[in-house]
Amino acid sequence: MATHLVTGVAGFIGSHLAEALLQRGDRVIGVDRFNNYYDPNLKWKNIATLKQNSDFTLIEADIQGLNWSQLLEGIEVVYHQAAQAGVRASWGEGFRHYTERNINATQIMLEAAKEMKSLKRFVFASTSSVYGNAETMPTPETVCPQPVSPYGITKLAAERLCWLYYHNFGVPVTALRYFTVYGPRQRPDMAFHKFFKAAIAQSPISIYGDGQQTRDFTFVSDAVAANLAAGEVPAAVGEIFNIGGGSRVVLTDVLAKMEEIMGRSIIKEYIERAMGDARHTSADVSKARKILGYNPQVELAEGLAREWEWIRGLYE
Repeated sequence: MATHLVTGVAGFIGSHLAEALLQRGDRVIGVDRFNNYYDPNLKWKNIATLKQNSDFTLIEADIQGLNWSQLLEGIEVVYHQAAQAGVRASWGEGFRHYTERNINATQIMLEAAKEMKSLKRFVFASTSSVYGNAETMPTPETVCPQPVSPYGITKLAAERLCWLYYHNFGVPVTALRYFTVYGPRQRPDMAFHKFFKAAIAQSPISIYGDGQQTRDFTFVSDAVAANLAAGEVPAAVGEIFNIGGGSRVVLTDVLAKMEEIMGRSIIKEYIERAMGDARHTSADVSKARKILGYNPQVELAEGLAREWEWIRGLYE
C-alpha cells in the first residue's frame, strides 16, 4: 500500500484527489491550514467522508510551519495542490499572501524533497493563468508564459522553482496547468458557484466586460485523473502539461446552459472588465493525451448539472 501526501486536501481539487487515492487503496496524509480565504466550514464539509477512513491522516497546519524532512519520510508521491488562489484578490495588500503561500511554501517542500529517496513524484498544481493573454489558441505548453495577474506571476515562479530542483537535485517534478476547473465543491469565489448561488437567491450576478470572453472548462474528475496519471507515468517527470476540458466556450453560452439546467433565469449585471483576467483561454491537451493518456470524460452540460445538484444541497 503506497502512501501519498496531498496539500490543500480540504480544498476543491485536493479533497476529490484524496478521495480517489483512498478508493484506489492508497494511504493519504492530507495537509491543510483551513485559512479564511473562504468559509472554512465548506472545507470541513469537503473532507467529512475522508475523516471516516482509517487510511487518511489529517494534519491541520501551515505548510511553512511543518518539519517536511520528517513528513516526507516514506512518501511516494506528493500532490501539491495548496495555493493562495484567485486572480482578482492578488492585487494590492493581499499580494504577500500569494508570495508566501505560492512561492515560499513550495520552496520549503522542494528543499525537503531533494533529500527523499522514497519520493517517486512531486506533482505541482499550476494554472492556465501563467499564459495570460496567450498568442496561440488552443495554447500549447511551448508558448512563452506572460501572466497578466500577480497570482499568475506567483504560480509561474513556483513552477520555475520546481524546474530548478529537478535540474539541480533530481526532484521528480511534474506540473499540471489547470484550465478553469469546476464541479461539486468548487470554491465560492469561482464563477459557476457564484452564478448558481445567485440564481437560488434571485440576486443579480456581475459579468465582467461584455460576456464574450471564452474559457476552457475542466470538470474536477478529469483534473483528478490527470493527477493520478502524472503521479505514475515515468515519462511525466520533468514535464509540464495543460489540463483542459477539451472545448472552449463563450461565457454567455454557459449562462444560457445554466438557465436551462436550473429551469430559472439568471439576472445579469454587466460591469467593467476585471484587471488580471485573461480574455480567452483554450488548452491544447495533445501532450497530456500522448504522455499521460489524458482524455477528458465529462462534457460541460453534464458537469454543470452535477455542480447544480451539489449547490442545491448546499443552499436550498
